Amino acid sequence: MEVNMISWFEVPVLDMDRAKKFYETVFKVEITVNKFGDVLMGWFPPAEDITSPGISGSLVQSEGNYIPSATHGSVVYFNSQSGDVSDELTRVEAAGGKILQTKTLISNEIGYMAMVLDSEGNRIALYNK
Repeated sequence: MEVNMISWFEVPVLDMDRAKKFYETVFKVEITVNKFGDVLMGWFPPAEDITSPGISGSLVQSEGNYIPSATHGSVVYFNSQSGDVSDELTRVEAAGGKILQTKTLISNEIGYMAMVLDSEGNRIALYNK
């Protein structure tokens, strides 16, 4: 395969300001909000090194088209920005989220994960090798 199968992801939000604050607080990043007609998109920052593995994505607010869910749909795994999901977990609840699963070893070869509910009601995962 020449490219990753996934090229982009979109996380549904009901309140862009609230969601932007949640993700900026938990991951210590800056999200850029752009408006396209009636759609608001909050872009996650790309890696500084364009050759870094992984993909990027966006928060998306579009009434009736994107509905957050704690139980349905795909789960996006976010890489820990510090290298240890425990760091992000310490900021989840203060940012308006809820911890669903604490840091858990997947395997020594794969690494660790945790599951949280974001400020909008989406189930997302945190990951570190």
